[in-house]
Amino acid sequence: MNTLFDLTGKTALVTGARTGLGQGMALALARAGADIAALGSSPMPETAKLVGEAGRRFHALTVDLSKPFDAAAVVEEVTGVLGGIDTLVNNAGIIRRADILDYSEEDWDAVIDVNLKGAFLLSQAVARHMAVTGRAGRIINVASVLTFQGGIRVPAYAASKHGIAGLTKAMANELAPRGITVNAIAPGYMITDNTEALRNDAERNAQISARIPMGRWGTPDDLATALLFFAAPASGYVTGTVLPVDGGWLVR
Repeated sequence: MNTLFDLTGKTALVTGARTGLGQGMALALARAGADIAALGSSPMPETAKLVGEAGRRFHALTVDLSKPFDAAAVVEEVTGVLGGIDTLVNNAGIIRRADILDYSEEDWDAVIDVNLKGAFLLSQAVARHMAVTGRAGRIINVASVLTFQGGIRVPAYAASKHGIAGLTKAMANELAPRGITVNAIAPGYMITDNTEALRNDAERNAQISARIPMGRWGTPDDLATALLFFAAPASGYVTGTVLPVDGGWLVR
């Protein structure tokens, strides 16, 4: 059974891997045997150290997804250093909070550019590489429980995560004949930089915690099983799925 999740010889590109969920997912993939290319807007020495300790190769790319970037050049760099890309994890994401009546166009554009446009451009470039090289590739997007809900004071974030679900399904339809699967993980309320403001708000923290059936906020380690399932060679008949990992939030 252990071989079902063995990624030895595979290479994964993970965006937003400097801290939090992205770092945790990069490490989970490395521990399963994959070499890691990590994309972020700033250096990530801690992620490099952890992946190295797992015995895997690591390559960092400094790319700011909020600005125009060359997705084809990203793929070319990763393949040149690590030999190819078998798995793409579109994890990078930002959030901007403001009342709907005060939400600025600048904040809207910033969130959509990183969370949705960046994921599409990288997926397109990586899928082209997978198709040309005949890889049974895996594209894994990071959605959110706000893929299913509207949230409060985060209209662009909610829209971007609804968009991720649609993009996941659209790509799954077109890429399935090439043996490339496209799925998404929808984390619940997790302990990350993006939720620091919520966790520091005593009232909101209590409200959220009380609604989670598991009784706690999630951690990066809670995503490892879902991630490895979608990345595994044995999951080749699963595509177009959005899987909540939320401690039961959506069922309450």
